[in-house]
Amino acid sequence: MTLTKAQIVENLFAKNIFTKTESAEIIDTLFEIMKNTLEKGEDVLISGFGKFSVKGKNQRRGRNPQTGDPIILSPRSVVTFKCSGVLREKINEGA
Repeated sequence: MTLTKAQIVENLFAKNIFTKTESAEIIDTLFEIMKNTLEKGEDVLISGFGKFSVKGKNQRRGRNPQTGDPIILSPRSVVTFKCSGVLREKINEGA
């Protein structure tokens, strides 16, 4: 199951701290701040959760999966996530 933005808003609203509209605005603002920070090439570090970073990928050779023809993939930036040790421990508790 995937956690959606609407479900995050619903969970925040269920805590009876904010209205549904306020919850949606908070989540939208949080994601906007994260997007703007990543666009600038800066990291987003959330203590106890993990770190989002922008990494550059060089130009490389690839293959068209439909035809098998070789193609050149242009350089691009990708967002990576590395979870914190705290989150890793929580995930592995049940394993």
